[in-house]
Amino acid sequence: MINKRLLIKNLLAHNDESSFYDKKRQLNLHTREGKSKFLKHICALSNSNPSNNSYIVVGVEDQDNQIVGDDFFDDSRIQNLVNAYLDNPPIIQYENIPFPNLPKDKVIGLVTIKPKTEISSFKKGIHTISANSVFIRRGSNTTPVGRDFEKNFQNTETVTGIENISRNNIKHTLDGVIDFMNFRHKDMAPKYKVFKELFVICWAGIPKRVRDKTYLSRVDIELINEQIKLFYSAQDVVTINCDEDSFTIIEYIPLGLNDKTSFYPLEQQTIHFQENGYYKIETEMLFQPPEYNKKMLFHIYNTNIALLSKLKKGHSLSGREQKDLENLPSTFMICYLNGFEDAKDKLIDAKTQLKEFPQIYLSFKEAMRILRKMKYNAKYED
Repeated sequence: MINKRLLIKNLLAHNDESSFYDKKRQLNLHTREGKSKFLKHICALSNSNPSNNSYIVVGVEDQDNQIVGDDFFDDSRIQNLVNAYLDNPPIIQYENIPFPNLPKDKVIGLVTIKPKTEISSFKKGIHTISANSVFIRRGSNTTPVGRDFEKNFQNTETVTGIENISRNNIKHTLDGVIDFMNFRHKDMAPKYKVFKELFVICWAGIPKRVRDKTYLSRVDIELINEQIKLFYSAQDVVTINCDEDSFTIIEYIPLGLNDKTSFYPLEQQTIHFQENGYYKIETEMLFQPPEYNKKMLFHIYNTNIALLSKLKKGHSLSGREQKDLENLPSTFMICYLNGFEDAKDKLIDAKTQLKEFPQIYLSFKEAMRILRKMKYNAKYED
């Protein structure tokens, strides 16, 4: 069982990017340009490593390898994006890895690209990349090539060696449990459970009673053995259920135009543990958007646009307008889910303006996370 934090450290110890790993300050999957860059690197790393894993480390400064972290990214459906654009797409996995020196809401992202012998290529164009394009890695550079390129099997021994020295041991596991229970979350009634005498999950959250049901807010859940943060949210709430073989998280989102006391199930994630030392994660989208009166939403939509216009011009807001601004990310999201197609683009365009208001910007990131989940849940990616 690989300790992913150790794996990242050992990858970074190579200092420079190589033909089996890349590093990024952050990923931008909100734009076609950002998606195209990500897909190009996935294509290149897959083609350059037909017999071993390859990796992308997210949240690291390119020049000096400083670990600065990035936002928690919990969308396993990123695979759908790869499947939509690449022929012979590799299997990829995105994991969130906590580091002691990072703020609680920041992690290092680890993208693992599984080996695939077939050549990956673009089956349709995106941004400046045309259909049928093929990419490989030459050192730290991603390069377009023809389909007759010579495959490289020279990384297998190096990558296997890095993975072997990154394997977990009982000291790392015990240290992780003690750190989670006694230091990072000692005031949040942390809990742990051992599955199949091998896997350890720790979780902590603040109980929240709403309409005869108890939720947990400010939740942090980690699979200690592999140093993976399974779930983190500063806003949304969850319920947790477990038995001897599985651990289930149901995430809820608060939505409403006048208050946020109605909780809607968003997604269920279940981890199934097996006797042979393996586990499998299954996710299911549960969200059914609430429907509202179109006339009322049209008024809210126009109010939000007017608010953003005032902000852009530097005008001050009244008390009522300030309250509307606080709700703007969630109300724009509700508008989008009720057929106002431009609402999502308006929200994305407002990112820079909302950054000036930390709490509102946090709500913006939560709204975008939910919309991203729903987008990747679709069969095809635009």
